Amino acid sequence: MNVRSLIFFVFFIPLPVVPSPAADFDFFEKKIRPVLIESCYECHSVDGGKAKGGLLLDTAEGMKKGGDNGPAVVPGKPDNSLLLAAMAHEQPDLEMPPKQERLSATILSDFRKWIADGAPDPRTGPSGKLSDAPTDIDSGRKFWAFVPPVPAAPPDIVPAPATDVDRFIRKELAEAGLSSSPPATPATLLRRIHFDLTGLPPDRRDRKRFQLAVNRAGLDAALEIRVDELLSRPSYGEKWGRHWLDVARFAESSGKESNFTYPEAWRYRDYVIDAFNADIPFDRFVIEQLAGDLLPAKQDSERARLLIATGYLAVGPVSLNEMNREQFLADVADEQINASTQGFMAITVACARCHDHKFDPISMRDYYALAGIFRSTKTHIGTAVGPDNQIGGELIHLPRAAGLPTFYQATTPDAVLKLKQQKSDLIAEKEAAIARAEKARQEGRDPTGEYSLQMAIGHIWKVGAIDGKLALVNEKGEPNVMCMGALDRSDVRDLPVYERGELGQPGEEKVPRGFPEVIDLAGSPVISGGQSGRLQYAQWLTHPDHPLTARVIVNRVWKHLFRTGLVRTTDNFGYNGERPSHPKLLDYLALRLVNEHGWSLKKLIRELVLTDTYRQSSDYRESAFLEDPENRLLWRMAKRRLDAEEIRDAMLAVSRDLNSTRPLASLIGRTGNRNAALSHFAKDIPPDLDGSTHRSVYLPVLRDKLPDVLELFDFAESSLVTGHRETTNVPMQALYFMNSGFVEARAESLAMLIRKGDNDDLVSAAFRVCLGRLPSSEERKVGEEFFRQVESTPDKPDSLKRYCQALLSTAQFRNLD
Repeated sequence: MNVRSLIFFVFFIPLPVVPSPAADFDFFEKKIRPVLIESCYECHSVDGGKAKGGLLLDTAEGMKKGGDNGPAVVPGKPDNSLLLAAMAHEQPDLEMPPKQERLSATILSDFRKWIADGAPDPRTGPSGKLSDAPTDIDSGRKFWAFVPPVPAAPPDIVPAPATDVDRFIRKELAEAGLSSSPPATPATLLRRIHFDLTGLPPDRRDRKRFQLAVNRAGLDAALEIRVDELLSRPSYGEKWGRHWLDVARFAESSGKESNFTYPEAWRYRDYVIDAFNADIPFDRFVIEQLAGDLLPAKQDSERARLLIATGYLAVGPVSLNEMNREQFLADVADEQINASTQGFMAITVACARCHDHKFDPISMRDYYALAGIFRSTKTHIGTAVGPDNQIGGELIHLPRAAGLPTFYQATTPDAVLKLKQQKSDLIAEKEAAIARAEKARQEGRDPTGEYSLQMAIGHIWKVGAIDGKLALVNEKGEPNVMCMGALDRSDVRDLPVYERGELGQPGEEKVPRGFPEVIDLAGSPVISGGQSGRLQYAQWLTHPDHPLTARVIVNRVWKHLFRTGLVRTTDNFGYNGERPSHPKLLDYLALRLVNEHGWSLKKLIRELVLTDTYRQSSDYRESAFLEDPENRLLWRMAKRRLDAEEIRDAMLAVSRDLNSTRPLASLIGRTGNRNAALSHFAKDIPPDLDGSTHRSVYLPVLRDKLPDVLELFDFAESSLVTGHRETTNVPMQALYFMNSGFVEARAESLAMLIRKGDNDDLVSAAFRVCLGRLPSSEERKVGEEFFRQVESTPDKPDSLKRYCQALLSTAQFRNLD
């Protein structure tokens, strides 16, 4: 077996992939159904009274059955799907919608992705409706997710488990005729809690100190001590902050057609990490992100921190080349509605933009009540105006006395005046050039106006570049300290219901700013006339009787610790989502989080990782598997592959190359505000977007362009709320370990580290450094054969370096038991 064969051999041990159908349905509801309603249903639906060409597009069955020309959609095969061909106007006699401009490239891309992903479609009934979906208020308030959590006493179990959480789990297991698995080994538990709480493996000192604690005080006490220590490490916030950044759809560029960078997005990233390390109560964390600018602050540093927190509302994807400013603002508000309702409540309110929600009790009035809140909010994205960026915007200036770092360079007052004069001259030149061009057009010397257009574009570029430089400093030339975020507008407003979501079709009555009617809370905050309503929205979300917020965050935490949520569809608690596997336990933990833990996530995490359920072995048991193949009853601990960030950070950690300090800003921030879609941008950044030994949470996150390791190992889709990352196993991942310069550098450091120890048994030494344990007899045989084969090759490569590189690619390194 040669080097390459060994790497492939050890790599392809597949992990089970938990399907997430609701996530696919969310994409359909958000991206596909609104287009079908707006552009297709008039001619191809039961409600529309037409089926032109025999084609109905208002049901999943109708789409796949097709019409006179055959199936409209072939799942998994966009190039064979007539619907996509018709939407793209590929054939003159097959254009949809007919006699209209072709749909946008973004819409076509969404449909192509949806079909390629299998065309998941929740529409199972007539006209795509589900007869038993709780779409009215009365039935909605009886649906489990909208019923407030009910207190439940932990079941009596004999013999009594270690914790109340274990009582709930054991009861369900016993009723199914199952039992828990034995505890994992201390070494396995140590590695598990280190990765789950900090995203890093235990080092040699960690292992030694833990073993001493076990010998001195016993395993239970040693685990408690270690968990408390890990929760206090800065690496805890870097690990769990990244979990939240997935939900917050954090990225450092706008995405869409004009993918402009967000140079100040890193401040929100750092805010999140610091918030998790400080264990800011989750209810306060919610309020700060939605309305930090409206909260009181006694010090400049606190005022700055609260303004940065509202970056949550600004880091989402936006279409900067949208020519219609009102449409742009409506789309920003829509994105903020989707992010906040799905992120905090796991319901898809944004699906009600064009029509009442098809499955949940959310009406268009509910949608536009929230839209009024966000339309009354000014979102500070901070991008410079240019030909491919129609929507500019200032950043929020932070108090200089807060003492926050900035990487912008100071200049002189004279240099500032010079830039302003250059800008004034350019504007004058532009106006003069346009006047000359207009005269030439009138005289027939430039009938198309092409020269005028080119002159205008050139000057817009130059003026935009100067504006960008002026934004970085004040009048004295001192660097500004700024952030992305949100502030209330002076013109707060209620909105009408727009028919089909079209701004040109407003209803006569305006909807007062407010919250979804199905959740009726006693003492619900009232929005005053002069405020946007963001603060009241945040207070409503964190009301102690709110049926969703505490449940949703408890479920997110449970998912990260036990691999699957009590509600498996972490981002969808609605009708299309799955029901909880342990509803009483979910309610127990939600109420405990609010009433006993004071919304502290550290206390919740500590409680869960000290349960017997968490400490179980992950060993396979056939009898239990046959009864519960998906492990929904938690008869064992589920294995998982390390996240993309954990894989990279673990390589840095074991090779001792990890720089554990926080870098200033980010790679993207230091490049300035630029269009990442243009070719010259790529020349100014590392090819793999890495070039760093800091933790992976600080790597750049550009929409549509990620560092190699994040792209290959299933990083979150940064344009969507992501509570669950899929896990793939594809050949490109193996090639990354074989060919990546980053992996090779880590292997070289490992080889140097092992040689410093003067080890004769290189296989054992490599295992101890990489995996923290000795090899099994079979692993030793494979390792010794590896060295023999490498050393027998003519070019005599560094066999120890090659072996370390192979170990880094193994399932043992990448997986967590």
